[in-house]
Formats: sequence, structure tokens, C-alpha cells
Amino acid sequence: MTTFHVLTLFPEMIVQGLTPSIIGRAAEKNIIKLNPVNIRDYTLEKHGKVDDTPYGGGAGMLMQAQPVYDAHKAVSGDRKLRTVYVTPQGRPFDQGLARELAKEEELILLCGHYEGIDERVLEEVVTDYVSIGDYVLTGGELAAMVIIDAVARLIPGVLGNETSAQEESFHNYLLEYPQYSRPETWHGKQVPTVLLSGNHAEIAKWRLEQSKERTKRVRPDLYEHYEARQQLIKRLSKDKRNNIHIMECLARGNGEILYAQGEDIAVYHRESSTCMVKASSPEGGRRLLENCPDNIGWYVVSQEYMRELLKELGYKEFCECSQLLYTRREPLPVGHKDIRKLGLESLEYVCSHYDKGSSAYVRDRLLVGVMYGAFVENRLVGFIGMHDEGSLGMLYVEESYRGRGLAASLEAYSVNRMLERGVIPYGHVIAGNEASMKLQEKLGFYQAKDTFWWMEGMAEML
Repeated sequence: MTTFHVLTLFPEMIVQGLTPSIIGRAAEKNIIKLNPVNIRDYTLEKHGKVDDTPYGGGAGMLMQAQPVYDAHKAVSGDRKLRTVYVTPQGRPFDQGLARELAKEEELILLCGHYEGIDERVLEEVVTDYVSIGDYVLTGGELAAMVIIDAVARLIPGVLGNETSAQEESFHNYLLEYPQYSRPETWHGKQVPTVLLSGNHAEIAKWRLEQSKERTKRVRPDLYEHYEARQQLIKRLSKDKRNNIHIMECLARGNGEILYAQGEDIAVYHRESSTCMVKASSPEGGRRLLENCPDNIGWYVVSQEYMRELLKELGYKEFCECSQLLYTRREPLPVGHKDIRKLGLESLEYVCSHYDKGSSAYVRDRLLVGVMYGAFVENRLVGFIGMHDEGSLGMLYVEESYRGRGLAASLEAYSVNRMLERGVIPYGHVIAGNEASMKLQEKLGFYQAKDTFWWMEGMAEML
């Protein structure tokens, strides 16, 4: 369950504004939790006062540090929770940031009033300054509700349809296509014929063209981003096997282009803090890295000089691997028939066999709905998943059930689900894992010629 703590002077606004909606129904189902916290409850002033005149003079009043700090402390305790202060001076709120915040198990939103909040407490508790637009509101409650609504709908189970959030406006910098319902004719206007055809390939093609046309006409600024992605994907496709990880990150709408000059390319998957880079030379690599944030958690590189450059910056080699991809369009046969999508009820099992220190990561993968399990006589005996940056992985089958084709069935099943969503399956196999390499060859995956390295940032860098 994801919890939204809202520090506010008007908690009733949050309750009244969100509970009648889809967000309220998600709270009733314990998918999310709304926790409005009244800052006034923590003032030491006997009349409940939380504001005072600002030093240096000026119009209006300023919220004091003490009640804000104590309200925050009551929620966070000794934990370092991500805390968003809604302010016109912050980072513009967009769908990418909404996806990023949706990964938090707990989130604090701080609502200002009057002329703002004492800077000293902001410096102590705030992790993110976020703006919903270039205008001023009377308080932060409306902005906080906008953020909660946008973030909550990305949490699995809130919308009741796992594909809905992936197809809405602003996915991959394209606005949503036009939608139609019954009757077929209304006010003399017909539903487009293609939508009545039953040809899903043609419908998907029509919807994409409509999205592109609408975005180009209404939001040319977004369309420029879309076109830049498409042009970069086209350039990378000349070496598809070695570049599929970058291409898919862009094509799935999750990649942020940090740098793209000639053959020097850096694409950032912000949600997983993974940067995928290629450079034409060590000099190009140095320029490229100068345009990347300092706190990137992971780099994926395929040139030895990039590996060495990152080592100089304090990154350590996590693993060496091969990249493989499945380029066919036809689904794979699945021999084992009892394969199911896994939920949180499988968290303990997956963690015990995958990585006991990755409970939060596994929980996220289960919540997103990209993990599948093989069952024998109604007992879970193996699983597979998709990593947060988009690659297939996490494959495991209990030793006593190996040799029955369960691993092949799990991977084939996952490949087919990815093909249904129109994405190209790819994965990384750690060097020396011959059994996995043979499985990929058996299923029809192609191997890239380059060697890949995952480089991990030190804890103090993150």
C-alpha cells in the first residue's frame, strides 16, 4: 500500500477533494492511503498560530519553521521519506516525475500558505521542490491533490486496468488518440470505419497516426520530443542487436535523452536510475559523461574505455554480460500450461530465491504486474520477471523441477506478453552462464557481438 502524507493547514480540503473519486475508492480498497496531517496540531503557540511576519519586512505572513518541522517529524520519525514541497519555484511536474514518485511506498507533500514557509525548515525536510505551473495559488492543497491524483493512478490496482496508464495522454510524448462509443452515428457524425473493422493491427496503426497528428497540431513542443526520439531510434537501429536496450527504453516512452551528438549517446531511465551510453571515443565519452547527472545509480556500457572512465569516477563493475534479443513477431510455444501473473502474496517466495536483500525491488516488480510464476499441482515452483529498465530476467526454477522445460515455458510466456504489448523482448545474461545462453538460443534469441558491463555507483554517490 502506498501512503500519501499531506502536511496542510486545511486537511478537510484533501479529504473532500479526493475521496469521492477513483482515488477515494482505491483508498477504500487499501491500495493507497491518504493521511492529511494538520500542521496547526503541532504549534506551540496557545492560540494555534502558525505564522508570523517575515524578517526584513514585506507584505503578508510566513509559516513558521517549528510547527512544520514537528508535523513532518511526527510522520517521518527517524526515516528519510521523500518530501515534496509544492511551489512555483520547483521542478515542473510531468508524467515522468509522476512515474518516479509512484515507486515510493510513502510520500510526504508539504502545502504552503501565506507568503510561503521559513526557508530553514525547507532546507531540513524537503527533498523535491515541485511546481504544477507558472502561476500562484492561495495554498498548496490544490497542487498537492493534482500530484496525488497523477501519481496514484500509476499505482497498480488503482485504475483497475494495468494498460490504462500506459495508453493515456503524454505517454511517450504523444497525446491520446480520439475515442468513440455508442451509438455509431451521433449528430450526423460517424465512428471512424477502422474502429468497426475488428482488425487490431489497423486500429493500432490508426490510433498512432491520430496521436501523432493531434500532438503535432496541439502540442508541437511535445511532438519535437517525440520526433527526436524517433530519429535517435532510427539511427540506433543500424546496429540493432547492440543497441536494442537503448532503442526499447526510448520506444517504450521511458528514456530521457541526455546527450546525442553523432555516435556519442546517453539515454537515462530515471525510474531505475540507469543510464545507457555509447561513445565513439574516450574523448567523446568524457564529454558525454559531463552531460549526465552526478547521482546516476547504474551505467550500462559496451566499450572498455567507457568502463575504465566510469571506474575513474568511482563506479565499480557489477557484472559482465551478453545482450540477447528476440526479433520475431510470432509468439513462442508454451509447454507448461499453469503459468500465472504473480502478486504480493508471492513476495516472500520470490525474495527467498532471487535476492533476500531486494525485497523493495521485488515488491515493485510484483505491483507493476510483470512477474509470472510456474505452478505444479497448485504450488509455485519458479518465476520470471521484467527488470525496471525493461529487460527480461529474474528467471528461477526450483532444482527438483529443472529439466522439465519450465524455464523455457516461463520465458516463452513472458516473451509472448511483451509481444502483445508491441515491445521487443531483450535480456542480459551474465558471462559464464552457459545454461542460460543455451536456453536463449533454443528460444530463438540473437546475441549481440559486443560485451556489456553494468557499472554500479557507490552509495555515497547516490
